[in-house]
Amino acid sequence: MADPESMQQYSRETLAVVAGRPGRTPGAPVGPGVELASTYIQPGDIDPDLPVYGRYGNATWAALEETVGGLEGAPEGAVAFASGMAAGAALFELVPRGGHLVIGATSYNTMLALAEEHRARGDLRVTRVDAADTDGVRAALADADWLHVESPTNPLIEVADLPAVCAAAREAGVRVSVDNTFATPLLQNPLDAGADVVMHSATKYLAGHSDVMLGVLVTRDAVLLDRLRTHRTLTGAIPGPFETWLALRGVRTLGVRLERAQRTASALAERLASHPAVTRVRYPGLPSDPGHAVAASTMRGFGAMLAIELQDAAAADALTRAVRLWVPATSLGGVESLVERRRRIPSEPENVPEALVRLSVGLEDVDDLWDDLVQALGR
Repeated sequence: MADPESMQQYSRETLAVVAGRPGRTPGAPVGPGVELASTYIQPGDIDPDLPVYGRYGNATWAALEETVGGLEGAPEGAVAFASGMAAGAALFELVPRGGHLVIGATSYNTMLALAEEHRARGDLRVTRVDAADTDGVRAALADADWLHVESPTNPLIEVADLPAVCAAAREAGVRVSVDNTFATPLLQNPLDAGADVVMHSATKYLAGHSDVMLGVLVTRDAVLLDRLRTHRTLTGAIPGPFETWLALRGVRTLGVRLERAQRTASALAERLASHPAVTRVRYPGLPSDPGHAVAASTMRGFGAMLAIELQDAAAADALTRAVRLWVPATSLGGVESLVERRRRIPSEPENVPEALVRLSVGLEDVDDLWDDLVQALGR
């Protein structure tokens, strides 16, 4: 693997391409291969610097972890998991038993459900806050142990002022984790803003092709890093080597994919804002969006996720049935554009509007995507 210090000279777009590669040995492959092994040769005393069993480590994991960790500014601090929720489960295990977890009220619904499961068992006290309301978050931190937020949020596309929120948490002695799935490491880096742990559902933008389930946690804290790796080993929440290799291959094109998708999302948001069937467009790239000023000052772009609100749930459902190019499906961050009415999911928070439709913008031609939306909205 490359020397982490030598990687610091490069931009993150370049790191996505060059990190996690083997040394330049003549005759060696340019990229890492898939290491399919459950056990390794270790005669005599166990050498901790060598692999011994597939649940403890894998060279393919190490390549992805070096790459994602480097993108988040912690090349030796990433831990890959079998899915985004496996990473989320490991994250919540960092919160002290019986402690107080403050979580964004419109976080990913399964993270909210997991937090509620911990609360119901008496493991945690849980308070939900509006992640975009900095004063409200600050007030909730008075007796908290851990703060978990998304930014932008899923699916309301709200933007948290991460530097301000992390500063308030640090002053209160509260640890902070940030789900950076929507923004990706190319648009913001929560560790630099003061967060303790960054979470990614690598299923989404990092892998980028709707064919992998994977999660990654990144931290600069050696104690937290050890606890996360121990959790993965003890629970067996390990990623498959082939899935990890696919995710790493996806990361290589993250820069060009995100650039294209973000440009298209911005154009669609502007056009949708003037469509008579659309009552609201949620996209921080629009100057009228409540999160625009914060996103413009804290992020390096506005992302490729947006949401629209229509007249009612029936209109939103009709849209998802009428599209021909957009794919009516859950998830996000792939090369294909996806559309979904989020409240069709029973566990979606009630503060998500019934008529809200989330759009994950992919790599198709912008005019083709627009024409499909126009004909679907017209029905």
